[in-house]
Amino acid sequence: MKDTILKYGGYGALAICLLFLLAWYAGSGLSFGAQEVIGYASMVLALSFVYFGIRHYREIHNDGALTLKQGLRVGLGITLITALAFGLLDVVYVTWLNPDFMDTYYATVLTQMQAELPEAEFLQQKAEMEAQKALFTSPAVNFLLMFFTVFLIGFVITLSSAMILKRNPGTPAA
Repeated sequence: MKDTILKYGGYGALAICLLFLLAWYAGSGLSFGAQEVIGYASMVLALSFVYFGIRHYREIHNDGALTLKQGLRVGLGITLITALAFGLLDVVYVTWLNPDFMDTYYATVLTQMQAELPEAEFLQQKAEMEAQKALFTSPAVNFLLMFFTVFLIGFVITLSSAMILKRNPGTPAA
């Protein structure tokens, strides 16, 4: 089980890092909304290794059988590695590669809010954002936010994959 988790977790970590760097390089002129969609798509694509890892474990290491518990253990292990890699990469990105990201993001969001909201509501929203800004510029909070985002998506993919791939011993393949 450990070998499968490390192998497919490594694939997921490599994929999420490469997709992130590719999106950063190729999508630098896109809006934050478009970049967010690309980011979530990259997470789902990289976490597809969860399904393949669980299937590999079932077919190669477990004689074609898989309990839900085994599938969850393999999938969550792969997810954990992928989420850790993305959390660390995001900290590197906002600390060294693009240290102005948060300021640029907040300025863009404030500009959009000012154009869309009445003055009183805008000022209220701006005050709330300013209060949260210090929290979200912390590398530790950034890591946790990105880690849990990927982990939550990975949990859903793990649960789905384990349920789809579950097979009792002696049950013929479909």
